[in-house]
Amino acid sequence: MTRVLSALVLLPIVLGIAWYLPPIYTTLLVGLVTLLAFVEYASLAAILSPGFPRAIAGMATLATYVGVWAGVPLALVLAPALLVAAAAAIGRGRADEDALRLVAVTLFPLIYLALPLGLAASLHSDRGPLALFVPFLAVVVSDSAQYYAGRAFGRRKLAPVISPKKTVEGAIGGLVAGAAITPLLYRLVDPGAPVWLIALLGLLIAIIGIVGDLFESLLKRSAGIKDSSNLIPGHGGILDRIDALLFVFPTYYLFLHYAGL
Repeated sequence: MTRVLSALVLLPIVLGIAWYLPPIYTTLLVGLVTLLAFVEYASLAAILSPGFPRAIAGMATLATYVGVWAGVPLALVLAPALLVAAAAAIGRGRADEDALRLVAVTLFPLIYLALPLGLAASLHSDRGPLALFVPFLAVVVSDSAQYYAGRAFGRRKLAPVISPKKTVEGAIGGLVAGAAITPLLYRLVDPGAPVWLIALLGLLIAIIGIVGDLFESLLKRSAGIKDSSNLIPGHGGILDRIDALLFVFPTYYLFLHYAGL
């Protein structure tokens, strides 16, 4: 019940902002999501690498988010970030096995969080809310199909060590649902788009969404925690809710770009 109530409160707020208010409000909202997701990531990173520089990595993550949204070439954002991360490692004054790990965990949220969420905000600004809702709803439908197909038919574990509840049968159900629903959703954006091409996009969204979900589960298991936080009652943290989308948004963006859609 708590899970349902949280969704009933949050979804209308998010959808209302994205649909009815000027795009800058969605950009600010996604920026807030980026910040909250980084706070959860920082907690994970600090467990795995105690010297993690939260402030430096946080500022670099938010700067990258703004840069990606604004269309700044990624090299102009990542090159200074690399220098800052290296300087932070040097500033510790220690030559130990944690040096490379420290630079890696400092730069990773730029790619893992800022890049996909910046692309999501850019999609909303450039193409409108419908274009952004397609991958979002496709992931929701695919996740639901995985859950119910897994409960009804699940026998073989998909990744027993990382996510014991996921099954191969559930994943197949999610792939079928993703390939089926995405053409229906995308007709609202572009009725003339080839159905087979958008079905392929839906299949990719479902596959990449499963990868994103498993990857976040891997991060949590490596840190020895169950949820990224308790921010959303019944749902866990922000990372727990957007784990699939963090992998889906770049896939969706690149597919639209190179398919000429």
